[in-house]
Amino acid sequence: MNPVIVVHGGGASNISKDRKERVRQGIMRAATEGYKILKDGGSAVDAVEGAVTVLEDDPEFNAGCGSVLNVNGDVEMDASIMNGKDLSAGAVSAVQGIANPIKLARLVMEKTTHCFLTDQGAAKFATAMGIPTVPKEQLVTERNIKRLEKEKHEKGAPKPDCEKNLGTVGAVALDRNGNVAYATSTGGIVNKMVGRVGDTPCIGSGGYADNDIGAISTTGHGESILKVNLARLTLFHVEQGKTLEEAADMSLGYMKSKLKGLGGVILVSKAGDWAVKWTSASMPWAAAKDCQLHSGIDLDETNVTDLP
Repeated sequence: MNPVIVVHGGGASNISKDRKERVRQGIMRAATEGYKILKDGGSAVDAVEGAVTVLEDDPEFNAGCGSVLNVNGDVEMDASIMNGKDLSAGAVSAVQGIANPIKLARLVMEKTTHCFLTDQGAAKFATAMGIPTVPKEQLVTERNIKRLEKEKHEKGAPKPDCEKNLGTVGAVALDRNGNVAYATSTGGIVNKMVGRVGDTPCIGSGGYADNDIGAISTTGHGESILKVNLARLTLFHVEQGKTLEEAADMSLGYMKSKLKGLGGVILVSKAGDWAVKWTSASMPWAAAKDCQLHSGIDLDETNVTDLP
């Protein structure tokens, strides 16, 4: 199979001009890293983990360093990963002081008999696996401190939850052996209650991967995505014979009409086709296939560059 990777940097209501270029460079860097892993013979799981790690380390994205802050001003992160070969999956939620939650999620998948560890249990497991903790303030950015202050200040103003806080990062990949995988990671939503968990670590909502269908990673209003099981719903439409674009339009349309929930999805099929769709104002994305890198942020915008 010709390897493919698609990454997203989260659905967004609006990305300011000064951030756009940094976001664009970050998303392209992540896709390039994931594609390099695939070209070097790495697995789909290796590639999605590698791409998401790049985004977790980039302060422009709401995952890892750069995660938004909860009501107490702390970072609590969620992540999940899945291997379409055998449906093995790993997830963590409400983790603190770890630079790359996606790496911890993969260890849950590969080193335990469980799928999902949370909070203190996830922290103990991280220590047992030798994952270093980082000072909590290392993950906090000035921009997110300001965002929390603004959010608390505007709390009285009517602004539906569904229209903001759509940031997540994710990746889907198909490797040369025909295996698919997804990875999704997030800091959640600004000013969230302590212990709030959204769709990102939930298999079937934040993403799904099955070699017989394909792989998907989602982004958007977490509570809405959870209620419709957005990832599995979209792949169900693909199973029913819909194209990737049709399936994405149907499931995102359903979520919007039922719940007024906005979001986005990235998909790769078992045949190596890929698609990106969103109902939020924008969604940074990049896709690498056949040594070409496609990318965009806003609707009707696609840039194509050659990869070495």
